[in-house]
Amino acid sequence: MIPQIQLELVNAECDKWARKGINIMSEIRDNRIGYKAGALKAGMMHNYVKQCEFVAIFDADFQPDPDFLARTIPFLIHNREISLVQCRWKFVNANECLMTRMQEMSLNYHFLAEQESGSSIHAFFGFNGTAGVWRIAALNEAGGWKDRTTVEDMDLAVRACLHGWKFVYVHSVEVKNELPSTFKAYRFQQHRWSCGPANLWRKMTMEILENKKVSAWKKLYLIYNFFFIRKIVVHIFTFVFYCLILPATVLFPELEVPKWATVYVPSTITLLNALATPRSLHLLVFWILFENVMSMHRTKATFIGLLEAGRVNEWVVTEKLGDTLKSKLIAKATTKLYTRFGQRINWRELVVGLYIFICGCYDFAYGGSYFYVYLFLQACAFFVAGVGYIGTIVPVG
Repeated sequence: MIPQIQLELVNAECDKWARKGINIMSEIRDNRIGYKAGALKAGMMHNYVKQCEFVAIFDADFQPDPDFLARTIPFLIHNREISLVQCRWKFVNANECLMTRMQEMSLNYHFLAEQESGSSIHAFFGFNGTAGVWRIAALNEAGGWKDRTTVEDMDLAVRACLHGWKFVYVHSVEVKNELPSTFKAYRFQQHRWSCGPANLWRKMTMEILENKKVSAWKKLYLIYNFFFIRKIVVHIFTFVFYCLILPATVLFPELEVPKWATVYVPSTITLLNALATPRSLHLLVFWILFENVMSMHRTKATFIGLLEAGRVNEWVVTEKLGDTLKSKLIAKATTKLYTRFGQRINWRELVVGLYIFICGCYDFAYGGSYFYVYLFLQACAFFVAGVGYIGTIVPVG
């Protein structure tokens, strides 16, 4: 339920603009059926929506500039083939901690390498779920919002693409928002972002293959490149190869792993990532180690989505602390600095970290190279995450 104080603040803001002659209102539903997709679907059912041609979508922590619509709507007006205008995210708390800095690196790379490149070559790219404007006619033609997965935004974008609609990404329009700054919140978010696409791939593959409105090349791109490689293989390969197989090779010296897999490919990906956030170049080593840690959670979530296991449709709202709450937490932290130790323990990270550490010890004792340096660093990253000393630590009273 939404706190009463928030309802009062929203209503007061709406009343202020209504007195100025602006047609504005706040709508709240009395249930969470369908989660975000259900809320969006319910919102589109109001009568006044029939008078509208476009709908702008923002998550609660997003802060668009006053000229947002003036800079995005023209794309839809002057090109009737465009159904979606997606804008870039700008992070207001990127400097809060090391974890938010690394999130900024990953997301900046996503917008630059995936969204902008996809838009530039007129290929498919996904809707980010917020900071975008949809053409309502395209939304309705694609079947509206569906709650069959936890990635209703990607679901809608794929269906709109299959109906022949085009998207445009506008890198110059930034929308301020907040990154999750606690490790727990970030893990829940990454679970949803990894589980949802895998589950959607399972449910939409036949729908894509049977579609008659798009070319065979676009079908192949959607099924193989967008879903299978980028949403499934990448997560599984990163964890299985770099965190399980590669450490184990020190136990079998007769095995020789090719340098392209251990050096060239990771180095290329890392350098490309650095181009998106030049100011964080000195954090690349931390980013690599952290991404390997998170690959464990993404791999688990991917398999849950593929197998439709227990948590496949789990929707946990990503906790954003906000400036006001953070001020209170900082004041509270002066008397109690840390949460209870047992509440911070993440056993999976500790187990994997111990495995990599043992492999590192074996290589240090019997190996003929300095591979143990990487193994010890990666083990430390898992240990740090395992004891919860990552992100903003929220004190408990």
